[in-house]
Amino acid sequence: VKTYTKAILLPLTALILSCNQKEVDLEKYINSEIASGKVPGIGLSIIVEGDVLLSKGYGYADIENQIPFTDSTIMNIASISKTFIGVSMMHAVEKGLIELDDDVNKYLSFKLVNPHRPEKKIMVKHLMGHRSSIIDENKTYTSSYHYGGDAPTNLGEFLKNYLSEGGSYYSKENFLDKDPGSKHEYSNIGAGLAAHVLESIMKKPFNLITRELIFKPIGMKNTVWFLSEMENQSNHAKLYKIEKDGNKLSEVELYGLITYPDGGLRTSIKDLTKYLNYIMYDIPDLEQPIMNKKSKENMFTPDFDQDYAKFW
Repeated sequence: VKTYTKAILLPLTALILSCNQKEVDLEKYINSEIASGKVPGIGLSIIVEGDVLLSKGYGYADIENQIPFTDSTIMNIASISKTFIGVSMMHAVEKGLIELDDDVNKYLSFKLVNPHRPEKKIMVKHLMGHRSSIIDENKTYTSSYHYGGDAPTNLGEFLKNYLSEGGSYYSKENFLDKDPGSKHEYSNIGAGLAAHVLESIMKKPFNLITRELIFKPIGMKNTVWFLSEMENQSNHAKLYKIEKDGNKLSEVELYGLITYPDGGLRTSIKDLTKYLNYIMYDIPDLEQPIMNKKSKENMFTPDFDQDYAKFW
């Protein structure tokens, strides 16, 4: 996902503050970064064994209007969004709706083949481990950002045009000249495809899948994928980038992503803390758990690289 210097979301978990001095030192560091003029605002959450020790904002969500950044400020969380694909996929696996070794073509309305390795199938687990051999072609992926609002193009339509021969964005250069599964190549478009596979299985858009499966059950009331889903955009942090001279921040319009599941989630520190508490400690204790312990362990277990599991 393309990144900007902006209000930064820092969910710090399992960090034990052994004394008040450490908290003072941490806050001193945060405030010094904000004072440097290169970081407008920061949100911080500290969780220990399910207890929220700290949930706080620093700096500004809107520099011009001096609106403070709080733990309720909504902002883009970039590629942390991909973890919601991981959770949703493992739920589907647990329910017997899909297998990680399945050929993704089983769930697509278009044919997906690496033109350099047409005899090799691309599996669901390849998408989740960034080993699908799908590349983010920079010009096409950058053009998928829509400034000033939500992207008007449908996720499935974009993927078909990018991945299927004859599509308006299709090129052999959209794929590595490697067997699927053989090389790690971080792919936002591959992540978007994994979400689209879930759409095919569950017969609904990915934003609704996550709303019903994750957001509502654990009380993430201020978490959305689309600007159009927000009742009031005034609580959304402004976005900023550092100018070329490196000494000044300038505002960037809010934007939408065509491949929104790969990095388009908007949430707050308060909501993200609820999410992490559920994933880490099963808090709250849901009557219908999103996934069981075995599925969660599977989600955190790498299939390929030891430092990257299933979108985690």
